[in-house]
Amino acid sequence: MSNCNRIHAIDEIAKQNVPESANDSEESILNRYGEDVFNTEAMRRYLSPPTAEKLRATIDQDAPLDASIAESVAHAMKEWALARGATHFTHWFQPLTGATAEKHDAFLNINDRGEPILAFSGKNLIMGEPDASSFPSGGLRCTFEARGYTAWDPTSPAFIKRHSNGATLCIPTVFCSYTGEVLDKKTPLLRSIQALKHSIVRLMKCFKQPEEHVSITLGAEQEYFLIDKKFYFHRPDLIQTGRTLFGSPPAKHQQLDDHYFGAIKPRILAFMADVERELWKLGVPAKTRHNEVAPAQFEVAPIFEDLNLAVDHNMLVMEVLKQVASRHGFICLMHEKPFAGINGSGKHNNWAISYGGRNLLDPGNNPLHNAAFMTILAAIIRAADLHSDLLRASTACAGNDFRLGANEAPPAIISIFLGDQLDEIVKSFAGDPVSKSSKPSSLRIGVDSLPPLSQDATDRNRTSPFAFTGNKFEFRACGSSQSCAGINMVLNTIVAESIDRICDDLETFSSGEFNDGLQTLIKAIFNKHNRIIFNGDNYSPEWKKEAERRGLPNLSGTMAALKPLLRQENKDLFKKYKVLSETEVNSRYEVFLEEYHGKIRIEGGVALEIARNMILPIVAEEYGRLVRILESCRNEKVEKGCSALKKMMETFGQKLDDLYQDCEVLEKALGGVHEEILQALGSIRKTVDAIEELVPDNKWPLPKYREMLFVY
Repeated sequence: MSNCNRIHAIDEIAKQNVPESANDSEESILNRYGEDVFNTEAMRRYLSPPTAEKLRATIDQDAPLDASIAESVAHAMKEWALARGATHFTHWFQPLTGATAEKHDAFLNINDRGEPILAFSGKNLIMGEPDASSFPSGGLRCTFEARGYTAWDPTSPAFIKRHSNGATLCIPTVFCSYTGEVLDKKTPLLRSIQALKHSIVRLMKCFKQPEEHVSITLGAEQEYFLIDKKFYFHRPDLIQTGRTLFGSPPAKHQQLDDHYFGAIKPRILAFMADVERELWKLGVPAKTRHNEVAPAQFEVAPIFEDLNLAVDHNMLVMEVLKQVASRHGFICLMHEKPFAGINGSGKHNNWAISYGGRNLLDPGNNPLHNAAFMTILAAIIRAADLHSDLLRASTACAGNDFRLGANEAPPAIISIFLGDQLDEIVKSFAGDPVSKSSKPSSLRIGVDSLPPLSQDATDRNRTSPFAFTGNKFEFRACGSSQSCAGINMVLNTIVAESIDRICDDLETFSSGEFNDGLQTLIKAIFNKHNRIIFNGDNYSPEWKKEAERRGLPNLSGTMAALKPLLRQENKDLFKKYKVLSETEVNSRYEVFLEEYHGKIRIEGGVALEIARNMILPIVAEEYGRLVRILESCRNEKVEKGCSALKKMMETFGQKLDDLYQDCEVLEKALGGVHEEILQALGSIRKTVDAIEELVPDNKWPLPKYREMLFVY
């Protein structure tokens, strides 16, 4: 009997027409950008000048929020939102689930006379009270302790989310428990930003610089996969776990490197254009779109923004990608490794620091003579070396365990790539002579009609977890499904600590000894912490041995990667900078550990269900069919082909036994520890993937890799 679901899906996809996209004019793009954001223009129109000025001071200059303006701002937001078609409002927050959360309340209210009115008060704006009992808390809250609070974050503008039945005013907020302990990802991020800003100001005072505004910036590149809905809904593993638990690799996948930066197919381009329109309306500066390395894998990247806003915007990017994909008949997969054997998806975290509008990570024409840059570089190197375990912990999740260390994902060993120019300068501080020019050179490519190209100070190292890329550091180990908040919270905190440690020494130097003292201090840091610098191939077996020789930790799985959160010195660090209390650090360890175990057990349960309900019956049916054919041939005394039939029958019989045994082992493992589940999952996948290559194509129930990755 034929299983026609896959064949029917392919036929339906082949028949569909690519939706036409409207041609955007310059005026329409500019008018659309930020139209659903309560931005400066909206403030100018709906707020009085004094109120708008006070709110902008909080947003732009880190001034304390003037509570007296809350009523005016709330009224203005309501009027603006109603004019944009919104009927409800919500506090939009980021609990420890890693996703966003919202509870909608209507503007509709009833006054004392029983009459309907539309209302939104300053109290509604500043504070909300969602149920805190059902969110992950790691022991901070019990089920019977339900109260929690959301509080307005004025530094991230309110926006409108649209859906088929209306629109909702979303107010970015922090989320804490009744006892004041933090239950979200935004609050620690904001605390870490504040800590790093204070440290930067302190450092610049050492250089006799006037106090300026500090901005921590982020550009978050988002990778994702798209597959057609018609395939997705026939894959229970994708529906419930986000990744394929079974699937034999196709003969062709990414070996030819023909998908990366290739011409974008019309249907995908229509989707991407629609995504950009939605993001631009939300004020998200989506800039770049392209095919990624794996088939059916793509990327969107924004322009750099203030870190807090960029994190919020990345959460919106992920949501918009999923929503628009559905409208176009796709499913957007954010799992770090949805398909075995090809590239996984990451989120490249491009991080920089600005002071008074000047990028402090820009080396200038001669980084050797840029004292502030070299000092901050030394601080970052020291921070990454001393706290590489925390950087690794911030990337720990079940999905990343399948990705890190393969197919353009960096390894679990944290190291820094500086490039030849900076590496040479760092070595020169240790007394090695500078053998090359420290200034960028021109790049000539041998075509007379082309002008000389300015050569960057560094090459790109796609295998490095933490790479300097000209005027920023790119942390490449973050998983595609993860919030950027965690990694940047860690990065800000450890760099703040290193800068403060440097300032402790700089502030003891007199003006006459400052330059020599600074050079000696930077030299000592480079000499002590240069083990973290590696400019070679991070995938090579030699690097693993070299990293072990250097004493760099290799925390290869989530269980190992999370353990540094329990180290007292790490708890003390977060406590010192008021980013997380010890209790809050402990709670995050528990939350992340529980999430990891939960996902592994779900995967085990789904795999067992698919194997028993979908694969075993087909193998048994095929085995029985071959037995009957062979028996019929023998009864008819047919000799030709009997030998082949017998071998096929024996093969299916063996696979039937193997799969039945694998199911028994997996079922038992589900009652044990996660290592047993992972081992059983690996074994049953190997068996099922081998069976996929044997079962007649028209009987295989699951859409195959060759279809999901190439048919769209």
